[in-house]
Amino acid sequence: MAALIHIPNMGTFNEASGLVSLEKCGDGKFCAGQDGVVAITATGDRKIEFIAFEKDTLAYVKSAMGYPAYYPVRPVKMEKPVKAVLMDLDGTSVRSEEFWIWIIEMTTAGLLGNPKFQLEEADIPYVSGHSVSEHLKYCIDKYCPGQSLETARQHYFEHTHREMQAILEGRGREGAFVPTPGLKDFLLELKSMNVKIGLVTSGLYEKAWPEILSAFRTLQMGDPRDFYDAIITAGFPLRKGEAGTLGELAPKPHPWLYAEVCSVGLGIPFEQRNAVVGIEDSGAGVASIRLAGFPTIGIGGGNILSSGTRALCSHYCETLEQILEVIR
Repeated sequence: MAALIHIPNMGTFNEASGLVSLEKCGDGKFCAGQDGVVAITATGDRKIEFIAFEKDTLAYVKSAMGYPAYYPVRPVKMEKPVKAVLMDLDGTSVRSEEFWIWIIEMTTAGLLGNPKFQLEEADIPYVSGHSVSEHLKYCIDKYCPGQSLETARQHYFEHTHREMQAILEGRGREGAFVPTPGLKDFLLELKSMNVKIGLVTSGLYEKAWPEILSAFRTLQMGDPRDFYDAIITAGFPLRKGEAGTLGELAPKPHPWLYAEVCSVGLGIPFEQRNAVVGIEDSGAGVASIRLAGFPTIGIGGGNILSSGTRALCSHYCETLEQILEVIR
Protein backbone atom coordinates (compact mmCIF):
# COMPACT_ATOMS: atom_id res chain seq x y z
CA MET A 1 0.00 0.00 0.00
CA ALA A 2 1.32 3.45 -0.93
CA ALA A 3 2.35 5.63 2.00
CA LEU A 4 0.03 8.49 2.87
CA ILE A 5 1.30 12.03 3.45
CA HIS A 6 -0.60 14.11 6.01
CA ILE A 7 -0.09 17.88 6.02
CA PRO A 8 -2.11 19.76 8.69
CA ASN A 9 -4.41 22.44 7.20
CA MET A 10 -3.93 20.92 3.74
CA GLY A 11 -5.05 17.30 3.88
CA THR A 12 -3.89 13.73 3.39
CA PHE A 13 -2.32 12.70 0.09
CA ASN A 14 -0.88 9.61 -1.53
CA GLU A 15 2.32 9.38 -3.57
CA ALA A 16 0.36 9.99 -6.78
CA SER A 17 -0.29 13.57 -5.63
CA GLY A 18 3.15 14.65 -6.87
CA LEU A 19 4.40 15.54 -3.39
CA VAL A 20 7.82 14.30 -2.31
CA SER A 21 8.92 13.42 1.23
CA LEU A 22 12.14 15.01 2.54
CA GLU A 23 14.36 14.44 5.54
CA LYS A 24 15.18 18.11 6.05
CA CYS A 25 14.19 21.57 4.82
CA GLY A 26 16.14 23.17 1.99
CA ASP A 27 17.73 25.76 4.26
CA GLY A 28 18.57 23.15 6.92
CA LYS A 29 16.51 24.83 9.66
CA PHE A 30 14.07 21.94 10.11
CA CYS A 31 14.53 18.16 10.13
CA ALA A 32 11.78 15.54 10.16
CA GLY A 33 11.39 14.02 13.62
CA GLN A 34 13.14 16.89 15.42
CA ASP A 35 11.87 19.94 17.32
CA GLY A 36 8.24 18.98 16.87
CA VAL A 37 8.49 18.50 13.10
CA VAL A 38 6.40 15.49 12.10
CA ALA A 39 7.25 15.47 8.39
CA ILE A 40 8.67 17.61 5.58
CA THR A 41 7.19 17.43 2.10
CA ALA A 42 7.97 19.24 -1.14
CA THR A 43 6.09 19.87 -4.35
CA GLY A 44 7.42 17.87 -7.28
CA ASP A 45 9.43 20.80 -8.63
CA ARG A 46 10.93 21.38 -5.13
CA LYS A 47 9.89 25.06 -5.24
CA ILE A 48 7.75 24.82 -2.09
CA GLU A 49 8.44 22.77 1.03
CA PHE A 50 5.88 22.06 3.76
CA ILE A 51 7.11 21.66 7.33
CA ALA A 52 4.36 19.78 9.17
CA PHE A 53 3.96 19.97 12.94
CA GLU A 54 1.28 18.15 14.91
CA LYS A 55 -1.44 20.73 14.23
CA ASP A 56 0.09 23.38 11.95
CA THR A 57 2.18 23.68 8.81
CA LEU A 58 4.71 26.18 7.52
CA ALA A 59 5.42 26.64 3.81
CA TYR A 60 8.98 27.42 2.80
CA VAL A 61 9.12 29.22 -0.56
CA LYS A 62 12.53 29.02 -2.18
CA SER A 63 14.06 31.84 -4.22
CA ALA A 64 16.57 31.72 -7.04
CA MET A 65 17.34 35.34 -6.15
CA GLY A 66 18.41 34.50 -2.59
CA TYR A 67 15.31 35.74 -0.72
CA PRO A 68 13.26 32.73 0.46
CA ALA A 69 10.37 33.10 2.89
CA TYR A 70 8.19 31.13 5.32
CA TYR A 71 4.39 31.40 5.35
CA PRO A 72 1.70 29.80 7.54
CA VAL A 73 -0.56 27.34 5.74
CA ARG A 74 -4.18 28.07 6.62
CA PRO A 75 -7.13 25.70 6.15
CA VAL A 76 -9.46 26.56 3.27
CA LYS A 77 -13.00 25.51 2.43
CA MET A 78 -15.04 26.99 -0.38
CA GLU A 79 -18.07 28.86 0.92
CA LYS A 80 -21.03 29.68 -1.32
CA PRO A 81 -22.26 31.98 -2.62
CA VAL A 82 -18.84 32.83 -3.99
CA LYS A 83 -18.15 36.57 -3.59
CA ALA A 84 -15.16 36.89 -5.91
CA VAL A 85 -13.09 35.03 -8.46
CA LEU A 86 -9.40 35.84 -8.87
CA MET A 87 -8.00 34.81 -12.26
CA ASP A 88 -4.50 34.44 -13.57
CA LEU A 89 -3.68 35.99 -16.96
CA ASP A 90 -1.09 33.88 -18.83
CA GLY A 91 -2.39 30.39 -19.54
CA THR A 92 -5.64 30.82 -17.62
CA SER A 93 -7.30 33.80 -19.31
CA VAL A 94 -5.01 34.13 -22.32
CA ARG A 95 -2.92 31.42 -23.98
CA SER A 96 0.44 33.18 -24.17
CA GLU A 97 2.97 30.94 -22.42
CA GLU A 98 4.54 29.81 -25.69
CA PHE A 99 5.18 33.44 -26.65
CA TRP A 100 6.92 34.34 -23.38
CA ILE A 101 8.95 31.13 -23.39
CA TRP A 102 10.04 32.09 -26.92
CA ILE A 103 11.22 35.47 -25.59
CA ILE A 104 13.23 33.71 -22.86
CA GLU A 105 14.62 31.32 -25.48
CA MET A 106 15.74 34.24 -27.68
CA THR A 107 17.29 35.93 -24.66
CA THR A 108 19.29 32.82 -23.77
CA ALA A 109 20.30 32.36 -27.40
CA GLY A 110 21.66 35.91 -27.41
CA LEU A 111 23.65 35.32 -24.23
CA LEU A 112 25.14 32.18 -25.78
CA GLY A 113 25.72 33.73 -29.20
CA ASN A 114 23.85 30.76 -30.65
CA PRO A 115 20.72 31.71 -32.65
CA LYS A 116 19.78 28.02 -32.97
CA PHE A 117 19.52 27.49 -29.20
CA GLN A 118 16.31 25.88 -27.95
CA LEU A 119 15.04 25.19 -24.45
CA GLU A 120 14.38 21.61 -23.42
CA GLU A 121 10.99 20.22 -22.38
CA ALA A 122 12.38 19.77 -18.85
CA ASP A 123 12.95 23.54 -18.63
CA ILE A 124 9.29 24.51 -19.04
CA PRO A 125 8.22 24.39 -15.33
CA TYR A 126 11.11 26.76 -14.54
CA VAL A 127 10.53 29.35 -17.27
CA SER A 128 6.80 29.90 -16.75
CA GLY A 129 4.71 31.11 -13.84
CA HIS A 130 7.49 32.89 -11.91
CA SER A 131 9.10 36.32 -12.28
CA VAL A 132 11.27 37.38 -15.23
CA SER A 133 14.36 37.37 -13.05
CA GLU A 134 13.61 33.87 -11.73
CA HIS A 135 13.20 32.56 -15.27
CA LEU A 136 16.40 34.19 -16.50
CA LYS A 137 18.41 33.13 -13.44
CA TYR A 138 17.42 29.52 -14.12
CA CYS A 139 18.58 29.76 -17.74
CA ILE A 140 21.85 31.44 -16.77
CA ASP A 141 22.63 28.79 -14.16
CA LYS A 142 21.90 25.93 -16.56
CA TYR A 143 23.08 27.19 -19.94
CA CYS A 144 25.40 30.16 -19.59
CA PRO A 145 26.98 30.39 -16.13
CA GLY A 146 29.07 33.49 -15.76
CA GLN A 147 26.60 35.74 -17.56
CA SER A 148 25.02 38.46 -15.43
CA LEU A 149 21.33 38.75 -14.67
CA GLU A 150 21.52 42.44 -15.54
CA THR A 151 22.72 41.62 -19.07
CA ALA A 152 20.05 38.96 -19.46
CA ARG A 153 17.31 41.38 -18.38
CA GLN A 154 18.60 43.95 -20.87
CA HIS A 155 18.33 41.41 -23.71
CA TYR A 156 14.92 40.26 -22.48
CA PHE A 157 13.38 43.73 -22.42
CA GLU A 158 14.85 44.61 -25.82
CA HIS A 159 13.05 41.59 -27.29
CA THR A 160 9.90 42.39 -25.29
CA HIS A 161 9.70 46.06 -26.37
CA ARG A 162 10.23 45.14 -30.03
CA GLU A 163 7.71 42.29 -30.13
CA MET A 164 5.01 44.03 -28.08
CA GLN A 165 5.20 47.13 -30.25
CA ALA A 166 4.87 44.95 -33.33
CA ILE A 167 1.80 43.26 -31.87
CA LEU A 168 0.16 46.59 -30.98
CA GLU A 169 0.79 47.69 -34.59
CA GLY A 170 -0.82 44.53 -35.94
CA ARG A 171 2.33 42.99 -37.39
CA GLY A 172 3.63 40.88 -34.51
CA ARG A 173 3.93 37.15 -33.93
CA GLU A 174 0.74 35.50 -35.13
CA GLY A 175 -1.32 33.84 -32.44
CA ALA A 176 0.78 35.30 -29.62
CA PHE A 177 -2.20 36.08 -27.38
CA VAL A 178 -5.32 33.93 -27.79
CA PRO A 179 -8.22 34.09 -25.31
CA THR A 180 -8.77 30.81 -23.49
CA PRO A 181 -11.75 28.90 -24.98
CA GLY A 182 -14.95 29.93 -23.24
CA LEU A 183 -13.43 33.00 -21.55
CA LYS A 184 -16.11 35.47 -22.66
CA ASP A 185 -19.04 33.29 -21.58
CA PHE A 186 -17.29 32.52 -18.30
CA LEU A 187 -16.65 36.16 -17.44
CA LEU A 188 -20.15 37.29 -18.42
CA GLU A 189 -21.72 34.51 -16.37
CA LEU A 190 -19.73 35.57 -13.31
CA LYS A 191 -20.96 39.13 -13.83
CA SER A 192 -24.58 37.91 -14.02
CA MET A 193 -24.01 36.12 -10.67
CA ASN A 194 -22.78 39.42 -9.13
CA VAL A 195 -19.37 37.87 -8.51
CA LYS A 196 -16.47 40.31 -8.35
CA ILE A 197 -13.60 39.52 -10.73
CA GLY A 198 -9.94 40.26 -10.11
CA LEU A 199 -7.21 39.72 -12.71
CA VAL A 200 -3.81 38.75 -11.31
CA THR A 201 -0.49 38.36 -13.10
CA SER A 202 3.18 38.07 -12.18
CA GLY A 203 3.89 39.74 -15.49
CA LEU A 204 5.18 43.29 -15.62
CA TYR A 205 2.68 45.91 -16.75
CA GLU A 206 4.34 46.45 -20.14
CA LYS A 207 3.93 42.73 -20.82
CA ALA A 208 0.52 42.20 -19.32
CA TRP A 209 -1.48 45.18 -20.59
CA PRO A 210 -1.09 44.45 -24.33
CA GLU A 211 -2.18 40.86 -23.61
CA ILE A 212 -5.33 41.95 -21.82
CA LEU A 213 -6.18 44.52 -24.49
CA SER A 214 -5.56 42.00 -27.28
CA ALA A 215 -7.86 39.43 -25.67
CA PHE A 216 -10.68 41.91 -25.05
CA ARG A 217 -10.43 43.25 -28.61
CA THR A 218 -10.68 39.71 -29.95
CA LEU A 219 -13.71 39.02 -27.74
CA GLN A 220 -15.26 42.45 -28.48
CA MET A 221 -15.65 43.12 -24.76
CA GLY A 222 -14.59 46.77 -24.64
CA ASP A 223 -12.11 48.22 -22.18
CA PRO A 224 -10.87 45.64 -19.62
CA ARG A 225 -10.47 48.44 -17.05
CA ASP A 226 -14.24 48.95 -17.17
CA PHE A 227 -14.96 45.22 -16.93
CA TYR A 228 -12.68 43.89 -14.18
CA ASP A 229 -13.28 44.97 -10.61
CA ALA A 230 -9.52 44.98 -9.98
CA ILE A 231 -6.37 44.29 -12.00
CA ILE A 232 -2.92 43.78 -10.51
CA THR A 233 0.41 43.19 -12.26
CA ALA A 234 4.01 42.94 -11.07
CA GLY A 235 4.38 46.65 -11.82
CA PHE A 236 7.21 48.30 -13.69
CA PRO A 237 10.75 46.94 -14.12
CA LEU A 238 13.59 48.37 -12.08
CA ARG A 239 16.14 49.68 -14.62
CA LYS A 240 18.97 52.17 -14.52
CA GLY A 241 17.64 55.71 -14.85
CA GLU A 242 14.04 54.69 -14.12
CA ALA A 243 11.93 54.08 -11.02
CA GLY A 244 10.59 50.55 -10.72
CA THR A 245 8.03 48.95 -8.43
CA LEU A 246 8.18 45.83 -6.29
CA GLY A 247 7.60 42.78 -8.46
CA GLU A 248 10.70 40.64 -9.02
CA LEU A 249 11.24 39.28 -5.49
CA ALA A 250 7.62 38.96 -4.32
CA PRO A 251 5.69 37.45 -7.26
CA LYS A 252 4.05 34.03 -7.47
CA PRO A 253 4.54 31.59 -5.71
CA HIS A 254 4.58 34.19 -2.91
CA PRO A 255 1.01 35.12 -1.85
CA TRP A 256 1.18 38.91 -2.11
CA LEU A 257 -0.36 39.57 -5.54
CA TYR A 258 -3.48 37.52 -4.77
CA ALA A 259 -3.71 38.83 -1.22
CA GLU A 260 -3.48 42.44 -2.40
CA VAL A 261 -5.95 42.23 -5.27
CA CYS A 262 -8.53 40.72 -2.93
CA SER A 263 -8.01 42.75 0.23
CA VAL A 264 -7.08 46.10 -1.32
CA GLY A 265 -8.47 45.88 -4.86
CA LEU A 266 -11.80 44.21 -4.09
CA GLY A 267 -12.13 45.25 -0.45
CA ILE A 268 -12.88 41.73 0.79
CA PRO A 269 -11.50 41.17 4.30
CA PHE A 270 -9.29 38.21 5.20
CA GLU A 271 -12.05 36.72 7.35
CA GLN A 272 -14.19 36.19 4.21
CA ARG A 273 -11.42 34.56 2.18
CA ASN A 274 -13.20 31.20 1.85
CA ALA A 275 -15.84 32.90 -0.28
CA VAL A 276 -13.08 33.90 -2.71
CA VAL A 277 -11.83 31.47 -5.37
CA GLY A 278 -8.55 31.63 -7.27
CA ILE A 279 -7.99 30.05 -10.70
CA GLU A 280 -4.54 29.17 -12.04
CA ASP A 281 -2.83 26.94 -14.61
CA SER A 282 0.72 27.02 -13.17
CA GLY A 283 2.37 25.45 -10.15
CA ALA A 284 3.66 28.81 -8.97
CA GLY A 285 0.18 30.27 -9.35
CA VAL A 286 -1.71 27.65 -7.36
CA ALA A 287 0.92 27.96 -4.62
CA SER A 288 0.39 31.73 -4.56
CA ILE A 289 -3.38 31.39 -4.21
CA ARG A 290 -3.17 28.65 -1.60
CA LEU A 291 -0.63 30.51 0.54
CA ALA A 292 -2.82 33.63 0.37
CA GLY A 293 -5.49 31.50 2.04
CA PHE A 294 -8.00 31.08 -0.79
CA PRO A 295 -9.65 27.92 -2.18
CA THR A 296 -7.73 27.08 -5.34
CA ILE A 297 -8.99 25.72 -8.65
CA GLY A 298 -6.41 24.44 -11.10
CA ILE A 299 -7.10 24.42 -14.82
CA GLY A 300 -5.45 22.08 -17.30
CA GLY A 301 -3.03 23.13 -20.01
CA GLY A 302 -0.30 24.47 -17.74
CA ASN A 303 2.34 22.83 -15.57
CA ILE A 304 0.35 22.00 -12.43
CA LEU A 305 0.66 18.26 -12.93
CA SER A 306 4.26 18.29 -14.16
CA SER A 307 5.34 20.58 -11.30
CA GLY A 308 3.77 18.30 -8.70
CA THR A 309 1.44 20.95 -7.27
CA ARG A 310 -1.92 19.25 -7.88
CA ALA A 311 -2.24 18.67 -4.12
CA LEU A 312 -2.53 22.43 -3.56
CA CYS A 313 -5.75 22.60 -5.58
CA SER A 314 -9.18 22.22 -3.98
CA HIS A 315 -10.43 21.27 -7.45
CA TYR A 316 -8.79 20.57 -10.79
CA CYS A 317 -10.72 21.13 -14.04
CA GLU A 318 -9.89 21.00 -17.73
CA THR A 319 -12.12 23.87 -18.90
CA LEU A 320 -13.62 27.14 -17.68
CA GLU A 321 -17.05 25.62 -18.20
CA GLN A 322 -16.22 22.88 -15.68
CA ILE A 323 -14.93 25.51 -13.23
CA LEU A 324 -18.23 27.38 -13.53
CA GLU A 325 -20.06 24.26 -12.36
CA VAL A 326 -17.81 24.11 -9.29
CA ILE A 327 -18.39 27.78 -8.46
CA ARG A 328 -22.16 27.85 -8.92
